[in-house]
Amino acid sequence: MRVLQFPLIKITACFVLGLLLAHFAKPAFLFSLIALVSSLMFLLGIYFYSKLKLIPNATFGISVFFVSFFIGIFTLVSQDTTRNKKHYIHFISKESKNYLAVVILKEKLKNSSVSYRYVAQVVSLNGKETNGKILLNIKSTTILPNLDIGSTLQIQGAFYKNKPPNNPNQFDYANYLQNQHIYGQFYTNSNQVKVSSVKEKSLFYFASLIRNRIIRNLEKNHFHKTELSVVVALILGQQQDISPEIVRDYQYAGAVHVLSVSGLHVGFILLFITFLLKPIPNSRRGAFVKLITVILFLWAFGLLAGFAPSVVRSVTMFSFVAIGMYLRRSVNIYNTLAISALLILLFQPSFLMDVGFQLSYVALFFIVWLQPLLASIWMPKNKIVQFFWDIITVSFAAQIGTFPMSIYYFHQFPGLFFITNLVILPGMSLILGLGVIVLFLAAFDIIWMPLLKVLEWFIWILNKVIAWVASFEGFVFKDIPLSLVTMWLLYLLIFSIIIWIKKPSFKKLEVVLLALISLQITALTLKYFCQSNQELIVFNCKKATLITERFGDQVTVFSSIDLNKNTIPKMTLNSYWVGNSCQIQNTKALPNVLYFKNKKILIINKGGSYFVVESPDVILLVNNPKINLDRVLQDCRPKLIIADGSNSKFNCKLWKATCEKEKIPFHNTFEKGFYKL
Repeated sequence: MRVLQFPLIKITACFVLGLLLAHFAKPAFLFSLIALVSSLMFLLGIYFYSKLKLIPNATFGISVFFVSFFIGIFTLVSQDTTRNKKHYIHFISKESKNYLAVVILKEKLKNSSVSYRYVAQVVSLNGKETNGKILLNIKSTTILPNLDIGSTLQIQGAFYKNKPPNNPNQFDYANYLQNQHIYGQFYTNSNQVKVSSVKEKSLFYFASLIRNRIIRNLEKNHFHKTELSVVVALILGQQQDISPEIVRDYQYAGAVHVLSVSGLHVGFILLFITFLLKPIPNSRRGAFVKLITVILFLWAFGLLAGFAPSVVRSVTMFSFVAIGMYLRRSVNIYNTLAISALLILLFQPSFLMDVGFQLSYVALFFIVWLQPLLASIWMPKNKIVQFFWDIITVSFAAQIGTFPMSIYYFHQFPGLFFITNLVILPGMSLILGLGVIVLFLAAFDIIWMPLLKVLEWFIWILNKVIAWVASFEGFVFKDIPLSLVTMWLLYLLIFSIIIWIKKPSFKKLEVVLLALISLQITALTLKYFCQSNQELIVFNCKKATLITERFGDQVTVFSSIDLNKNTIPKMTLNSYWVGNSCQIQNTKALPNVLYFKNKKILIINKGGSYFVVESPDVILLVNNPKINLDRVLQDCRPKLIIADGSNSKFNCKLWKATCEKEKIPFHNTFEKGFYKL
């Protein structure tokens, strides 16, 4: 591949490999420091020896790649905030205990159905100076005043460390938070929150003030709430107020990327600012003034949009494009992508594990690498036809590149993405242009109603078009299982096919066939293991009992509730059967006794009545049975007691104490998650 001929790409690749190793292996800080210093000293020695021509120059290049690799390891390890002795995680003695904390709000998140949610910096805990980021949940028992970013709060409530998923194949939210250096959540009520008059007036504070002023001015002038939430997402990158229905429509239509500020938006900002600066002469001084102005405006826009990974990536990349324009050199897009990724990950290595960051870079790479090949299939002479043909080829290049990753993370694929892009992309420049002007004027308390109504009308049309495309749900392919290994083999097949098409040869065809055979063997192997697997799982489901018995790809569900009338258990089961490539064969009511692979499972339900089963291996307590557990243990002498999510915490606490006294293992699914045989 010609792409790998660029040194910056090789250096960035080695750096990323170092980040990945550090993420999964988690080496000690001292080891990473010694490895980095040793590699730098070795590089210095190689440099002097290569100058004396005692060793080949290629050795110096290899040494640079090793140094990049160890810099990647050290960068991630050094940013582990828990190494700090003042991190709040070292001051937590008991999770459910009430703590008094002082925090500073850093970021506003989307509210849940019952709570306001923020990312906050912990300043003190029970009077002791601490630090570290936490997820703050404020239960809305009373109306809270509008809390600005930078507000200092004194809060009292309960702390909980991040927990792994309670059920198999669920999204690992704890791991997601940890990648953002958030290691716990704080729960409090709004009447236990005291807002201080002291505020941390950082750049994020002023950016939040401007955003709030813009939104308030638009709301005062009766900008429709639904359209306003889309405008704020499109231009300011704030998606907190978009309804789940709107997000779902954009996902089904294959246009969810429009709601995230990315290269499309930042590229337009660059062109717009460059157009406004045209009157400045192209002298040496004038060009320099243009460059500084463009870069300042780009980063100001990034700050206003909240510096999300996609925003930082786009602003960094287009800053290098602006520098290339100033130097009047053709900007090599591969080098630009590589150096923007390298700089971003040097300062924010956790972005590497962000799904949006991964998808945006993969999409950009495939647009640059694959789109010219797709565009060469047909060269229309009509400029209008050429415009729409370019949109189609760009859309297909991006979708081909992100297809395996999208299936792996989201298990669905929008079949009508090219129609969506054909319809909305031509109008996006107009919407973005109007939106930037309207929001810029609103920041200075200036509202021009005709322009405001035109923007609102355009957004209304955009939402209607998206909803119409999303209504064809038959073209949205859902619940597609894909393992991590299969995803990488699928990428290998895609890359090998494109390389072979670009410059066919027999050796390249061999690689294509090898990738295809590997993909098939992997799929058959996974299917074999699926068919041979047998397991029984007690799920953790709030106020309900859910048990699955799986033999191969056939699943029998035992439940205490009607699954057709309850969405949460259905979602839990959906994650399970998609993740394990199986299907629900039938659904049954809860029995009194279950037998699984020579193990007897006695189920004691709400009434508390049971008949003595000779030496049951497991007793499952469901729906708060009224029992004397001491007597049950004497009668049955089980090897294990399980209490699922249908029981109260109070009962589980009593049962746990009884089991500890009798030295019988106790598994509470609320604390430990699902149980699997």
